Parts: sequence; structure tokens; C-alpha cells
Amino acid sequence: MKRSRALLSLAIVATAATALAGCAPAAGPGASEGGESGTQPIRIGISQIVQHEALDAAREGFKKAFTDAGYVDGTDVIYDEQNAQGEQATATTIAGKFATDKVDLVLAIATPTAQAAAQAITDIPILFTAVTEPAEAGLVASWEAPGGNVTGTSDLNPVAEQIALITEVVPGAKTVGIIYSSGEVNSSVQVDMAKDAAKELGLEIKEATVTNSSEVAQAADSLKGVDAIYIPTDNRVTEGLEAVIQFSEANGVPLFGAEGGQVTRGAIATYGINYSDLGYQTGLMAIRILEEGADPASMAVETLDTLEVIINPAAAERMGVTLPASLVDRADQVIE
Repeated sequence: MKRSRALLSLAIVATAATALAGCAPAAGPGASEGGESGTQPIRIGISQIVQHEALDAAREGFKKAFTDAGYVDGTDVIYDEQNAQGEQATATTIAGKFATDKVDLVLAIATPTAQAAAQAITDIPILFTAVTEPAEAGLVASWEAPGGNVTGTSDLNPVAEQIALITEVVPGAKTVGIIYSSGEVNSSVQVDMAKDAAKELGLEIKEATVTNSSEVAQAADSLKGVDAIYIPTDNRVTEGLEAVIQFSEANGVPLFGAEGGQVTRGAIATYGINYSDLGYQTGLMAIRILEEGADPASMAVETLDTLEVIINPAAAERMGVTLPASLVDRADQVIE
């Protein structure tokens, strides 16, 4: 029972007709090597910072947009998929590889890989996805007018509503712990938003920071005594999420996520975007660039205009809480 909910979003702008300098010629399905047109297949470099549900879903959603548009994988389009395994240096190496290979377009999944690609590549269109605040990350001049060879889709979630969800499930909550990576710009933005929301609700925020996923267990342990824990869309913490889940179950501390993949793995609830849909939307942007010669410089950063309530009643029970009927009744997805 999926329902649309308004998300603070910039309007999706009509694409410009001017092609980016260095961009491959306009192409489409059937324009493959040996095909009727005699042109080469489109080559797309995909760089992902780590492997986890949300980023994987964004990647597959991106590719589905090409499939639905008639592109045959391996014939009309060739994907060079790379994973940085959480290492910024590896993300930089991957970006350099794409520049040397002169791919037709780069998809950068998450802020660190997008930053690496933007620094290494100036003459190839770059699309990012799963980036929370692209302007603060230095990827675009502004959301409305990126101004360079980089644009894409933001996964900015309704953080205030997510914090409010905590008070709905745990009405007596006073203190909320947040674990995040100190090196991820996207996480810092979300934490600031969470603090503002918490202040309005009379909640105190207790922070625990990490620099890599191996520190997540220790960070969780430092939050003993809080009434709930909130995890933003942080790649390093999400990579080590099981440590937080174990802590929450052992100590009876309800764990709330910022995206559905976290709830699937064992957080109790979230209210946020669908990453497969976000990736699909990014794929449509890529097709406009490749087929119509749209210029990333004038393509506004896009967001999704629908949100989902996702709950995990079994996880809630393991953490000592019962989800209120008001939340269960409006859930779009229930994790069994």
C-alpha cells in the first residue's frame, strides 16, 4: 500500500540542448558495435564507495532505467562496475581509471566516490546518486545550476520526520544517540538537521563518531543509557550496522534507520526514500545526456518526491518495544 508523500524537493528541470564538451555523440538502443549504425556501445563507469543495500539498490535502479529504455547490457551499453571498499584512495584510483579509459559517462554512488570522480575528471559527464548535500560536498555550484560536468540525484531524507518517528514509538524518550562517520559530509549535514529537530522536540542528542566500520561496535557501546539510537545514511556505519543491532538488542535500545535497507537488516523503522527509485531517476538523467546531449551544467540536482514508511515489528520486539498501531496502519512495507 504504497502512498506518495511530499518530500522537500527541487523541481526537476528540463534539460538543456547543449552537449557537454568531451561527451560521447548522441546514442540510443541499437547503436552498438556491428549494429546497423556501426557505432560503439556506450561505456559507463560505475564507482561505488561500499557494498550495502541502499547503494546496491541505487546501482541496479540506474541500470534498470537503461534496460527499460531498450538498451541491451553488453551490446548497447557496457558497465565497468567498481567498488572502493570504503577506501577513499581506492575511489581516487577508480576515478583515474575511468578518465584514462575515456568512458562515455560516470556514475558515482555516494559522496566520497562522487568527490573523487569530480576531482579527477573534468571532460566526461558525471552523475552522482545517494549524495545528501552535493553543494556542501563541493560537487556542484548550486542545486539549481550545477555549473560543471557533475550533477545527479540527492538522497536527502526528511530527517526531522525521522526524529519525530522516534518519539512516536518511544514517547518517553529523552536522549537519542547518533552514530556517524566524522569524515562524511553527508552525515554531518544529517546530524545537524537531527539536532535541530531534536531541540524542537525536547530531545537531547548524544553523538558517537567513527572513522571506519571497525569502530562502530565501540561507538555503540559508548551510547549506553540513551533511550534510542538513530543511524543516518552513513556509509561506514551502515557497513558495520550489525554491531549496532547487536548492541540495541542486548541493551533494549530501539534502533531507528534513515533508509529501508537498515530496517531490513534489523533497525525497527524508518520514513524515507526508495533507493532503487532514486537510481532509476539518475538513469533517466543519464539517458538524457547520452541521447539528447543534455548538459550537466544546467541540469538541476533532482530528488524523489515520494517517501515510504518501513517497519520491522520483529526487530522492535527484540529491542523491547511494540510498534504503535498508528505506525503499523500507515506502513508501506513490513519486514517479516
